[in-house]
Amino acid sequence: MQAPVLLSVDTELTWRHYEPGDCWRANFERSIEPAGVGLACQLETLARHRLKACFFVDPMPALLYGIEPIRQIVAPILAAGQEVQLHLHAQWQAVAEGRDPAGIELTSFGRAEQKRLIALGRDLLVAAGAPRPTAFRGGSYAANADTLAALAELGFIADSSHNGSHHPFPSDLPLPPRAIAPVRIGGLVELPVSQIGGRNGGLRHLQLCAVSTNEMRAALGHALADGHPLTTIVSHSFELATRDGRRVNALVRGRFESLCRLLDDRRDSHPTFSFDQLDSLRLGAAATLMPHRRRRTVRRFAEQLWAGARYERPVEAATATAGSSVQGLELLLPALGL
Repeated sequence: MQAPVLLSVDTELTWRHYEPGDCWRANFERSIEPAGVGLACQLETLARHRLKACFFVDPMPALLYGIEPIRQIVAPILAAGQEVQLHLHAQWQAVAEGRDPAGIELTSFGRAEQKRLIALGRDLLVAAGAPRPTAFRGGSYAANADTLAALAELGFIADSSHNGSHHPFPSDLPLPPRAIAPVRIGGLVELPVSQIGGRNGGLRHLQLCAVSTNEMRAALGHALADGHPLTTIVSHSFELATRDGRRVNALVRGRFESLCRLLDDRRDSHPTFSFDQLDSLRLGAAATLMPHRRRRTVRRFAEQLWAGARYERPVEAATATAGSSVQGLELLLPALGL
């Protein structure tokens, strides 16, 4: 029996590091190659463990910086034999036009404008040297039914934007939050971001900064035992560094290295997946969430409280390493026995 894994890396210049007047190299250093644990480090680690990964690359910063930084992202990924697909943060159009990007997501627009933005992103990615993309993930997981329709009209065959722990905003696809198995919808194959059970009936997505090594290992074991057709894991080009992009976050770096070792050791049961294998996926299969376990959660809280205090600036420590869906107050819950 096998339970394949889509190891995905959202690879992007971030607009939180944008400063008016800065050249693209400053943002590149903090978003793509932060503290020596960015794209090059991740590609080397994947190669050492003979793993495949999909790099969802956002080309939209080219609207502000020109195409060169996107070329410098795409080239090493392809040279390493890894896959490039399309990622898109619609905020970059506003930044390039000198407008406030706050609150702008792809789902802020109707179907026609979404189609224009996706086509623009596709063309920019190809101009940067990538093959024509066939798969998509919305920035911040922003996608809805209009997104799927636009993608299908543009010839895309797959999407991986459904994230139940971010539903219904900005991940607003017409699927239940607990849907984690690949399914055909809107003319595409949807590969949801995998989830595990969270506190009080909630969800937690499988992202390096959001789950511990212990939780990731348990989730993969559950996927194999439960016969999941695919486990989709998320990381980012900048995720192994601190939020300011200046220092290594040893906790998250350790999670990435542990995950790669685990997938290497278990390659027979957890082969890594790429989109050229899409036809091999079982669609519409049943897949149940790994149940929440208080001990695993408490252990993660303790890890992340320590990492926040150790690696992040004090004002950011409550949220920076806890994962994008976690409020800083959660870090106090173990002390309360929750």
